[in-house]
Amino acid sequence: MAPNTKTSRKAARYAVPVAVAGVAAATVAMVPAFANAGGPDLPKVTAQQLIEKVAASDVQQLSGTARITTDLGLPKIASGLLGGGGIAGGSANPEDKVAQLANGSHTLRVAADGPDRQRLTFLDGKDEYSLIHNGDDVWGYDSKSNEVFHEKNADAGKGKDGKDHKTGDRLAASPQKLAEDLLAAAGPTTDVSVGGTAQVAGRDAYQLVLKPKQSGSTVGSVQIAVDAKNGVPLRVQVLSAQGGKPIVDAGFTKVDFAKPAADTFAFTAPKGAKVTEGVDGAGKDKDGADEHWKALESFPGLGDLAGGANGKGDVKVLGEGWSTIARIDSGAQRSLKDLENDKNAPKEAKQFLDSLGDKVNGKFGEGRVLSTRLVNALITDDGKVYVGAVTKDALVQAANANK
Repeated sequence: MAPNTKTSRKAARYAVPVAVAGVAAATVAMVPAFANAGGPDLPKVTAQQLIEKVAASDVQQLSGTARITTDLGLPKIASGLLGGGGIAGGSANPEDKVAQLANGSHTLRVAADGPDRQRLTFLDGKDEYSLIHNGDDVWGYDSKSNEVFHEKNADAGKGKDGKDHKTGDRLAASPQKLAEDLLAAAGPTTDVSVGGTAQVAGRDAYQLVLKPKQSGSTVGSVQIAVDAKNGVPLRVQVLSAQGGKPIVDAGFTKVDFAKPAADTFAFTAPKGAKVTEGVDGAGKDKDGADEHWKALESFPGLGDLAGGANGKGDVKVLGEGWSTIARIDSGAQRSLKDLENDKNAPKEAKQFLDSLGDKVNGKFGEGRVLSTRLVNALITDDGKVYVGAVTKDALVQAANANK
């Protein structure tokens, strides 16, 4: 389920945050349950029929408004890095903006006209940020800073399906795309049923419910509202196994399936705007180094912990479905204990350690757990990182078994 190292470093580009995408790793066995009362009175369907309806939907044109609320329970330091839920001015890079969907509530204006034209506009506060894919061009525009990001829709490498993916293909943060990704990864580790009916954005919908068969997952269920007429997913809710409000709640508040006007996807950099051209290739600078790891290596006091420029970054997949754990061998030259005891370590490194959860012990030695409501990570003193949408106990068991 986990991609190889090279692919995984690119996977977050212009997409729903990795923590959310990780939920899509679970897979589905069809349960012949039927929709029940409580919403619009619709003909009964089985889960199999509803999934086939989604798969057969040929809707490629729409416009509307969506609301995405994410409550991962991130540590304060991580929430700060994500802008505290708002749009931070000063950068038009799409990665900086889309990453903010991992925290807080955001309103998006959405438009699509086939695979070559999409537009997302973030409507948080008085400032706007627009991300436009139009043919061979991808644009990002931050009205607050008057900055523009531009990148040709270059090859972004091969995905797990073996096909070439372009930058524009990743420009999707709508409930429709999230639901399609979830269902595309479906298989035998999930029970699926039709939980009822609902109205979303004024449209009648069936509720498709996905639940893990396996123990140890942080996910209790995923609920997908499917348009009763055209099969388009209108809302996705990821519910915690511990209860409480949804971890992720992404849904249209208004939607229209008419063809958007052509000028919706037109963009010209405003006069006086600072324009930044994208990096060569997908996620690499002009020297060929991966941008994402370079940023981690530059974090004060954590370069050695991450393995530095010579870190292995080897990834091994443990388990399957909802219980999948990725074990990453960082090749760290410095342990957590070394960093914790280093009186000369910068305060940023100390703050990072303080943001981590409980200390744990096992056959692997000592470790620290970074906990959220969805994804947990165990960092051990021997340079290994175990991460997945699983409980802390599941991570510890995996680390012990793979010592």
